[in-house]
Amino acid sequence: MSTNEQNSIAFEGKTLEEAYKKASLEFNCSITDLKSEIIQAPSYGFLGFFKKYAIIKVYRVSSDKKDKIEKKTQEIHIEDVSSKIEELHSEVVIADEVAVEIKTVQKSEEKKKEKIFNDFYSKDKEEKLVETIVTKDNDEIIDEISEKLNLLFSNLCYEIDPIKVSYYDERTIYIEFSGEDSALLIGKEGYRYKALSYIIFNWIHDKYDLMVRLEVAQFLAQQEEAIHKYLEPVIQTIKDDGFYKTKQLDGILVHIALTRLRDEFPDKYVAVKTNIKGDRYILVNEYRK
Repeated sequence: MSTNEQNSIAFEGKTLEEAYKKASLEFNCSITDLKSEIIQAPSYGFLGFFKKYAIIKVYRVSSDKKDKIEKKTQEIHIEDVSSKIEELHSEVVIADEVAVEIKTVQKSEEKKKEKIFNDFYSKDKEEKLVETIVTKDNDEIIDEISEKLNLLFSNLCYEIDPIKVSYYDERTIYIEFSGEDSALLIGKEGYRYKALSYIIFNWIHDKYDLMVRLEVAQFLAQQEEAIHKYLEPVIQTIKDDGFYKTKQLDGILVHIALTRLRDEFPDKYVAVKTNIKGDRYILVNEYRK
């Protein structure tokens, strides 16, 4: 037992707080400078009987010992904080790496989708000046596409007439679906039409380096009529102001509007843009010098 412990003093109070306060006044120091031991915990008893006071045994910690305790406590806190900082830094670094990897994958997917969309919907004459060398003649290509398409859709339960395949122009294949159930290939808000057009385009563009114009139960003609009505005042506004941003357009509407506006304004910058929500619109503006 140390000298300080031998010189310890007992204090009594109704509560532990009262006992500690008495000890603090006696030693004329803060409670944190005291080392204490609880001899008896206070008890209120029952109906005033068996009531007990709090009794503590207290001695003052020497300054050297106090400094060591504070230093040790400080070292523990510093080590804990440093450890926490290192763990947090490690977690942040890992999170950043994961975020960068996810963002890279997302950008790659976006660029891939953007390329497919631009290839499908682009009709920039300057980009199409280079002639494509095709090993097969036009009739062979038409026969081959027609045969494969009809074979593929012959297994469906829909009543569809033989699929018509022809050249719309020298760079575009025209494909028409008609028949009693052909409208079922359009789907709600044209989602089936959009999927079908992408699938057919990817096949024909990759194999024959040709564009596609897909007509299903007059859906394309109806869409063209609707978008042309929408574009009439738009075209006038562009002529007056020199620039315009269309409303949000989807699927085939983007292609139709893009083609019409590029035909109307060959000397202007006409391009498909995508907002932060993924919605597409067409921007018409002057070329930057």
